[in-house]
Amino acid sequence: MLHPVGPLPAAVYWRRRLVLLVVLLALLGGGGWLGWTLWTDGDGSSPGGVTGQASRSTEIPALDRVVPSLASVRTPTPPTSTVAAEASSPATPAGPAPGSPCTDEMIGLAVRAPASAVAGSKPTFELVVTNTSAVPCLRALDKGLQELVLLDGAGTRVWGSNDCFPEASDDTRTLAPGEVVAFPIVWGGLTSEPTCTAARVTPPPGNYVLRGRLDTKVSPDAPFTLG
Repeated sequence: MLHPVGPLPAAVYWRRRLVLLVVLLALLGGGGWLGWTLWTDGDGSSPGGVTGQASRSTEIPALDRVVPSLASVRTPTPPTSTVAAEASSPATPAGPAPGSPCTDEMIGLAVRAPASAVAGSKPTFELVVTNTSAVPCLRALDKGLQELVLLDGAGTRVWGSNDCFPEASDDTRTLAPGEVVAFPIVWGGLTSEPTCTAARVTPPPGNYVLRGRLDTKVSPDAPFTLG
């Protein structure tokens, strides 16, 4: 093979072999390029290829194209009447705590007296305190805080229980709900004034009213007649 034999010179045979080798190399190179082209077009990497377009058309859409934005979702609005009712309804106030002081609003105060008495007699009246709240509470019931006054028909002060014989005591009590406490007060049948310096006389017969007081709490007027 390396030493051709024939009637022609050896150079002729070498040239023929060289031409044949070039042709083989050209065929191999062209086949390789054609194969590479077909492979790249098949996997869709070639721009503009039919297969590449089909692949892109089957891509999974982005999440924001499938799930709507929360800003576009409308939440239901409660009825206006319900909102207005909730806004206008006041909070329930807390009641007094058990054992707290009895305020004037938590007690009732009244005067018990006979309907009438003879002028110059010594009738007994009562100052009545009632716990009207739903809880026990503390109240000072000292003698110095209690007072009864007698007023005539014109509203003039005729007598006061603390004018001439004031009393003192230390009497703070826990009043149960609905508990009633009565304090008797005897009237001597004579007029008086706060300094107890004016002459004391028997008031004339007529219609009067009795008014009670326990510290800052004042009772309604109770009618009373002297005959």
